Amino acid sequence: MKALTKRVAALTMALAMVLTGFFAITNTADAANNTTLTTSAQVADLVWDGYNQGVDGPISIIQGTLKSGWSSTKVYLVTLSGTEDVKGQSTGYLTDLLSGFNLKSAYYDNVVAVISENIPANSNIILAGHSLGGMIAQQVAANSTIKANYNILNTVCFGSPLLSAGSREGTVKRLGDTSDVVPYLSGSMFNNTIWAVAGLNRENGGYGWSAVDAHCESYLRDDVWGAYDVTGAKNGGAKLTLNLDSRVFFQSEAWV
Repeated sequence: MKALTKRVAALTMALAMVLTGFFAITNTADAANNTTLTTSAQVADLVWDGYNQGVDGPISIIQGTLKSGWSSTKVYLVTLSGTEDVKGQSTGYLTDLLSGFNLKSAYYDNVVAVISENIPANSNIILAGHSLGGMIAQQVAANSTIKANYNILNTVCFGSPLLSAGSREGTVKRLGDTSDVVPYLSGSMFNNTIWAVAGLNRENGGYGWSAVDAHCESYLRDDVWGAYDVTGAKNGGAKLTLNLDSRVFFQSEAWV
């Protein structure tokens, strides 16, 4: 009887070790697929992945969880890169011009379509874009179809001018390096001058007269934007845990 008891105990111990190892491996794999972002610069790093010469496309969607204080919310992060001269891609200078005057473009239409076709209705969305991508993000946050079918929680714009003020859903944060002139290049400087300037959160990256470097490099630097959380709020404290395996890129074809 004692021998049988010992054999049962040994088998139980062995099974427990196997199960422990299995769950440990599973948890490690899950952890490896996730990353937690705490600053806007880390969000910008994901936006910059859209600058890929059209190989993957300028649009991406990633599933994640937004954590702020004691609240935890399932979200979809939509990233939009900016101006890139790629044949057949709607991120060129014509789109800059159209968006600058808050007019529709192929990029805008494509983003609305990508969201509508790939994100379940009533989902929570965070939009993040650089330069032209930030302008498109603001336009999408003001789109009536998107607002009717989704919850736009936040729009984070890196080096982008003001667009669609007054009709955008959710909280919009525009971040602009003091040497970057692009955040002032839209029609809003004429019809909404005060908010186009006052609504810009500015930090000095030390670029002086190097406006191009400021526009292309500053927003990736935690030493400049580390105080801004993933929603673009200064000293906000919100964090974003993303499942990188869920990330999907999308092309954005031009009209012509």
